[in-house]
Parts: sequence; structure tokens; C-alpha cells
Amino acid sequence: MAETNEARQSVESLPFEEAMKRLETVVEQLESGEVPLEEAIRLFEEGMRLANHCGKTLDRVEQQVEMLVRENGDWVKKPFGTEEDMD
Repeated sequence: MAETNEARQSVESLPFEEAMKRLETVVEQLESGEVPLEEAIRLFEEGMRLANHCGKTLDRVEQQVEMLVRENGDWVKKPFGTEEDMD
């Protein structure tokens, strides 16, 4: 089953929280084992689109997050998750 442009755009327009909620619902339906095969395949494809969308959103947000650290008595903005932060 090929992914349609319309399906991809529909998922990409969802806010992160809605996409996560829908992904949870899809996973619950698939885990129930009560979904016919064709519907399970459709749900799986939708779940993959949702997971991909959520992952990209998290990556984008992570790049935007900064933290305040104290250096030599002053507060300085630094990107979150740098190797220096691990020291």
C-alpha cells in the first residue's frame, strides 16, 4: 500500500500532542489483535507516518532549546545537549 500525498500532509499538519495521542491509539488497536489484516496494514502505515512526524518534531525542538549556564559569574546561553554538558 503506497503512502498518498494526502495522508502524509494530513499527518504533517497535526500538532505534536495530537500526533502522539493518535499514535497511542493506533498502537493500542494493533496490540489488541482484533483488527483485520488489511486494517492492520493501514494502521501500521499510519503509525509509521505519525512516529516519523513526531521524531522530526522532537529533533527540531531539541535544536531550538537552549540552557542557561553560569560561566565566570555570568549567565550564558548554550545549546542544550552539547558534550561540554556531560562533564
